[in-house]
Amino acid sequence: MSSFLLPQWLSLRVFKLLSLFLASYFTILVIGVWNTPVLSQNSPEIRAVWLTTSDTDTLLDRPKMKEAMANLASLHFNTIYPVVWNSGYALYPSRVAQEARIQPFVHKGLQGQEPLKELIDEAHRYKMLVLPWFEFGFMAPPTSELALKHPNWLTRARDGTQTTYSAAGEVVWLNPFHPQVQKFITDLVMEVVNNYDIDGIQFDDHLCLPVKLGYDTYTTNLYRQETGSEPPSNYRDANWMRWRANKLTEFVTQLNQRIKAKNPNKILSISPNPYHPAYNSFLQDWLDWVRKDLIDELIIQVYRSDFAVFQNEITRPEIREAKAKIPVGIGILTGLPNRLTPIDFVRQKALAVRQQRLGIAFFFYGSMWNTSDEARLDRKSNFQSLFPYQSRRIARVNPVKPTTPVATPTVTTTPTKPTTPVATPTKPTTPTPPINAVNPIKPINPVNPTNTMTPINTVTPNPTNVVTPSNAVIPNPTITPKIDSSIDPMNVTGESIFIDEFLQFTP
Repeated sequence: MSSFLLPQWLSLRVFKLLSLFLASYFTILVIGVWNTPVLSQNSPEIRAVWLTTSDTDTLLDRPKMKEAMANLASLHFNTIYPVVWNSGYALYPSRVAQEARIQPFVHKGLQGQEPLKELIDEAHRYKMLVLPWFEFGFMAPPTSELALKHPNWLTRARDGTQTTYSAAGEVVWLNPFHPQVQKFITDLVMEVVNNYDIDGIQFDDHLCLPVKLGYDTYTTNLYRQETGSEPPSNYRDANWMRWRANKLTEFVTQLNQRIKAKNPNKILSISPNPYHPAYNSFLQDWLDWVRKDLIDELIIQVYRSDFAVFQNEITRPEIREAKAKIPVGIGILTGLPNRLTPIDFVRQKALAVRQQRLGIAFFFYGSMWNTSDEARLDRKSNFQSLFPYQSRRIARVNPVKPTTPVATPTVTTTPTKPTTPVATPTKPTTPTPPINAVNPIKPINPVNPTNTMTPINTVTPNPTNVVTPSNAVIPNPTITPKIDSSIDPMNVTGESIFIDEFLQFTP
């Protein structure tokens, strides 16, 4: 009898053990789903990091560069944005900069190497994409050789002032409509495209024109020639804003055509502010660029210290529209040179971004875990937990076309000859007609009137939805601390603040 029951007892025990195991397994699996990234292993999401001038030691020292690439690869990052254009200088050996008489030196690493080439080779060894980052765009320090040797390239405000204030301190702006400026910036880009085995290039919120600028002689004459009108004294006049934004779009069109003529799979990446401040303060109509297939990747800088504001920004309709066509990511601030963002707050933002199935770019490498050994291990483990699996990206441009094309009305103006003829700047091979000459294009599904992307058309003491220009508050230049220029104080809180206040913000 006992010999008969023994096998049944063993079978029952094995069944119970198996049941307990399966219950535990599925419990762990369910819990894991709530705490791990939501994208599938096959999704080529953007997992990127900027290497800035604050990372100069990493960029120039071969052993530190190799360590950085190994670190990022082990944490399953797949995209690197190394700075190559900053403060009016090329951070690589540049014949274009030398011929422009702005750079008498040759940029080399501490071991005598060519830093950009070696970084590209090392990153590619780990199957990571490299998109050199032209950080300063049209911006330059007023004391730079670029500004001093080419004063006719600079634009200005209506009162004649040429400088604005940003996180880079006091800066001047190259006129993005001037043919010589366009040729210079394009030549810099093509020099990198032609000479290095890169996967694309990136510009950020400095590929722009601050809204109060554009009153230089060249631009005002061009406006008279094309419209038959005087440039409005109100720099926020809707038609004046639209005209300048369209001219900037024409340059992006030309740049795209030059890059694609060399290699159609080279990625043109843009990292602007959220759409409202990008257009209203910097005339960057990046949604128009997306709709016209002018850019291949969009990384929106959302350096908000309030999580609710951050979450609202990453769920806006224009982001959803862009994501339907090209890879889109969100820039997350991991810290400043003198202060790290708490890792729990970084993780909270990163998980919120991934819930929206968006990519992530962290700003910047040196602030990711540059701290004590104990804290470094904790921060690195948090980054590791975000990306527990690899996600390989391939530099192949194949934008998804929208199911229903977006109709954009065309408004044609009859140009008249100006009193003083001016040279017409270089036009793209196929000119892009201006769209919606009064208001910037709106998202397909605006959420409500407060979320509309219509620029401010009137100047009133407290108009609704006004986005204050980043240069509205003029800090004292004698006390402006130097931090990485790509951090825009306005982009942290949504309003202009002093740079020294920005350095002390608390998430």
